Amino acid sequence: MRILYVGNSFTARNNLPGLVASLAKVRGHEVEHRLISAGGASLRQHLNAGTALAAIAEGGHDVVVLQEQSTLPVKNAARMQDSVRDFDAAIKAAGAQTALYMTWARRNAPETQQALTTAYATIAAELGATLVPVGMVWERFLATHDQPRLHDADNSHPALPGSYLAACVFLITLLNEHPVDIDLPVKGLDAATAAQLREAAWTIYEDLATQ
Repeated sequence: MRILYVGNSFTARNNLPGLVASLAKVRGHEVEHRLISAGGASLRQHLNAGTALAAIAEGGHDVVVLQEQSTLPVKNAARMQDSVRDFDAAIKAAGAQTALYMTWARRNAPETQQALTTAYATIAAELGATLVPVGMVWERFLATHDQPRLHDADNSHPALPGSYLAACVFLITLLNEHPVDIDLPVKGLDAATAAQLREAAWTIYEDLATQ
């Protein structure tokens, strides 16, 4: 599978694309990935810059993952959704599938997750895009776990456990593989914590899927 990621530091931090590829490899899937990232960038800024659209037009990708600036879906869902529509048209024209990386609420503003969830889920349904519900899984995990910390010290970006949990959700969503018994050492993450996050990703995802 060839995946193009378009986003900012929420995707780049802790090398999320690499974590996804490593988990996939254990399940027998080769994943090639490219990341087009700019600090704090919105999808509209990526559209205007042109680099992502040029990469999409080159073809050769199976999936293009779009990650919006972390608070824009809360502040201006309509603008976010317009940008996704513009990207989706280009992605479909190139013969690829659009996937939307739903991010999470700031640690000090958990109540904003509902707006994030609605913004992403609504446009995904409209376009027939694949929804990667990382924010929803984070929300469920944080409701019952104080440790490990998913947010970094700035209460916004992902700490390594948060990125690892996100990667497990990507594995389930894009590759239809469960992460539970994957025994893959991750530098900076102890084995017990990694196992806890894999189990949580699968359990929460399965629960969400039945609702």
